[in-house]
Order: sequence, then C-alpha cells, then structure tokens
Amino acid sequence: MSRNIVVTPSSDVAVERRQVEMCEHKGIGHPDTVTDGVCEAASRALSLAYRKAYGRILHHNLDKGLLVAGRSRPRFGGGSIEDKARLIICGRATVPEPAFDVPGIVKKAARDYLVEHLQDAAGTIEIDTHIREGSANLVQAFARGQHIPLSNDTSFGMGFAPYSPLEQDVLGLAALLRSTAFRQRFPCAGADFKVMGMRVKNEVTFIIALALVDRHVASVAEYRAHKARLGDYLTQGISQGATLQLNTLDDPAATDASGLYLTVSGLSCEMGDDGQVGRGNRACGLITPARPMSLEAVAGKNPVSHVGKLYNVLAMLLARDIHQRLEDVEGVTVQLLSAIGAPVDRPRVAAIEIRAAQGVSEPLRQAAAKIADEWLDDMPKVTALILDQAVSLY
Repeated sequence: MSRNIVVTPSSDVAVERRQVEMCEHKGIGHPDTVTDGVCEAASRALSLAYRKAYGRILHHNLDKGLLVAGRSRPRFGGGSIEDKARLIICGRATVPEPAFDVPGIVKKAARDYLVEHLQDAAGTIEIDTHIREGSANLVQAFARGQHIPLSNDTSFGMGFAPYSPLEQDVLGLAALLRSTAFRQRFPCAGADFKVMGMRVKNEVTFIIALALVDRHVASVAEYRAHKARLGDYLTQGISQGATLQLNTLDDPAATDASGLYLTVSGLSCEMGDDGQVGRGNRACGLITPARPMSLEAVAGKNPVSHVGKLYNVLAMLLARDIHQRLEDVEGVTVQLLSAIGAPVDRPRVAAIEIRAAQGVSEPLRQAAAKIADEWLDDMPKVTALILDQAVSLY
C-alpha cells in the first residue's frame, strides 16, 4: 500500500540568503531546558522499566512539567538559597500492578538527571509528581497497536537540513558552553545560559546570557574581569567578523550584586525565572523562527505512539538523510502529519520540499520518496534512537 508522500520544489529562499535571520538555543541549565530534560528522563526510565518488566513499553505521557522558581540571596563570595525551586512532573502513565512504582521510577530518573547535568546545583531543586492513569480510549488504542502502533494524537512534525552557518555557530557556542574544558577553565560560569544569534545582511551578532556563581566572584571588579575573560574566550568560537555580547542586562554603574547576573547556584530558577516543557529548543536543538517548526513539546511523550515526538524526530532524521544521500539537494524541509488512531507508519501526508540548483526532476522526486518510505517502514528504529539518546529532542 503506497503512502501519501509528496515531494515538491521549495518555494522559499534559503535561510542563509535572506536579509535577516535569527535563532536561539536555551542551554542545559535554562529553566525550560531543565524541565524538558527531567520529563524526558522520566519517560525514558519508565519506558525501560516497562520493557524490562513486561516485554514492551506501556502507555504513558509525561510531557507536562513546570519548574517554579525559588528564592535566593546572591552575595559576593557566596549567598544563600532561601526557598528551593520546585519541579512538578505531571502526566499519565499505566500502572499495571500496585507493585509497579511509577512515582518512584519518575522521581529517581528526575533526580539522577539533575545531578548528572547540574551537579551541585541539583540540590536547589525539589521534585514533585502528579501522575494519573490515562484515559481508557488512549490506553486501549495503545494496546491495539502492539504490532504497528496507533497514533496517540493528531499532530505534525517538522524537520530541515542542512543547518545554516548562523545556526551552526549558535549550536557551536552552546557546545562550547557545555564542554568540560570550558567548565574547568571557568568555575564561575553557571549551567544556565542562552545563546541568541542574529544576522542582518552580512553583520552577525551573538547575544549570550550566562549566570555567574557568586562564591567565585568577590566583587564588582572581579565580576567584570570574569566577564571580560569569558567574552574573549567565547569569541574564539564564532565566525571571524561576528560580534559577541555577554550579559547585556548588567548595570554598567553597578556597585553591588543586585545589578549583575549573579546567582548562588548558577541557575536563574533559584529566583529569577520559571520553566515549562515545550517552551525551549525544538528537536533540532534550536528555536528557529526563520523556518517552519512545530510548537509541540517533544520531551516526555512516549516514544512508541506519540507522533508529537516521533514525527518531529523523524522529520529531522529524514531531512538530513535526503540531504546527505542525494547530491543534487541543497536544502530540505520535511512535514509529517498524522491523525489520531492511524498507524504511525502511515502519515496522512509526508510533505518533502527540496531546493536543488537544477530543479526537482522526476528521478530526484522518486529518490526522496524512496528514502521517506525506508524510514517509515522502520519506525521502531526511531523509538530505539530516542531510547538510546542518539538524537536531539530539545
């Protein structure tokens, strides 16, 4: 049975050829990314526990999460956390028997994730769960789809390839800020950061917000010295001729910590900012207003039947594969849409837009459709890549 795969020439100008381009990445300690990461870790742990106990993943979706900021008093040399932030994980999960401890599995996975990615700052966040069983029709549909899962939602996913130079630089700066070498060199740098990239014609600017940790900063003068060294180091990670700005809210006339981006833990959620699942990076690792994108939260959804997760991941994988395997292709955008209850390998439409210097010939159209068919024939591979943490989700 043939699928509804539609391959067309792209009508859009390449992102890098437009007059204005912008994109951003929210770092590992950003409140939205923290919430994404914890909910995804909880879903992954639950999926693996189901599979170990029952031979298959059972119905669940833990894609509702809220990080409520706490209260802190940053001070030069070290301040205090007065009220811890609270991370609430909410969702639906199958409880096959009373002994299967869903809250326990979720809380352990969440705590392990925080410790792995935030180290000491993990202790400033408390975890709470509000997980109930799913509705009967969704659970029943999940059970009916053991051989070919049935879509958990009517939703669409978006993907593209390749990254533009600006997008590559934003991702490169994010990788640098996460790197062990950077962390060892600058212990004053917190885990909470955001990288915004902007290009107007040929002028490129990167604006970075980076929380500094107060116990490593003794004064206003030392804060400014740290900031200068950080800026010089990060500038090495951007294209020649680009401009980098760091912590632009800082008060140039500051005489105390209140006018600076200084934190106790290196996280803005200790007081300044709340977080929520789905408000951060898309499955491409970026927020890209210059490209079509889904607002669907990817993190925390089950990796078997929820197309809000599967199709966003698959769209990126498919776009990259088409771009890499078909040498005439300069750019690809993929849109996948499913109706709830339909087999996940049978989207209502798989729309593939191709930009090629010589146009989209019939052989090129057929080759792209064949690659799409190959991926859709092997949806368990997408699930495996998600569980193996081999793909970007946020």
